[in-house]
Amino acid sequence: MRVLFLAGAVVLVDQVTKLLVKGLEISWLGIRWQGMALGTSKPILGDFLRLTYIENPGMAFGIDLGGKLFFSLFSLVASIGILYYLYRAKSERLGFRVALALVLGGAAGNLIDRLFYGVLYREGPFFYGKVVDFVDVDLPDITIFDYHLSRWPVFNVADASVTVGVLLLVAYHRSLQRSPGNMLAPADAPVVESDGSPRREPFRSGDPSAGATENLR
Repeated sequence: MRVLFLAGAVVLVDQVTKLLVKGLEISWLGIRWQGMALGTSKPILGDFLRLTYIENPGMAFGIDLGGKLFFSLFSLVASIGILYYLYRAKSERLGFRVALALVLGGAAGNLIDRLFYGVLYREGPFFYGKVVDFVDVDLPDITIFDYHLSRWPVFNVADASVTVGVLLLVAYHRSLQRSPGNMLAPADAPVVESDGSPRREPFRSGDPSAGATENLR
């Protein structure tokens, strides 16, 4: 399962970048990194790309449809389910497994925040940690009815990995649908020859329906 290394790499990059932004202090190991103050922002590529440190208790891109415990449990179950499905899909094409690995790595990256960051930073118990977001991208202004969006919701490496993985899964599914070799015909669809005429199946002894058809000819 070499694609698991890809999932592990996503988790590693995700956690390292989050700790660099949030900061970390482990006194008994002599580790202390200041990090950024919550709510601060620094330009990377002018105003187009900024490093903006926020935390959210909900899903990716700041979506919050429930409590912290719900999303922590949901992420845990989803990660286990994706890992199991990835194991079952070990004979599938590489592109499909890579997409699943990206989704798994992203889900696991944010799961670590929710499970352990509350305890690690003395901000809450297990399962009540907040997800660290910091990638802030400018967008052309979008207005749909009363909804106005001028910047993309702040996200992290895990969010980006899940998004790319899902897009790859959609593209993979569409490619299968468009591939003639993978299109499934109905079981009762007539079989035709290359010139368009119906193919005649040879008579098989012991087949009552075939024998009856032959007798009517």
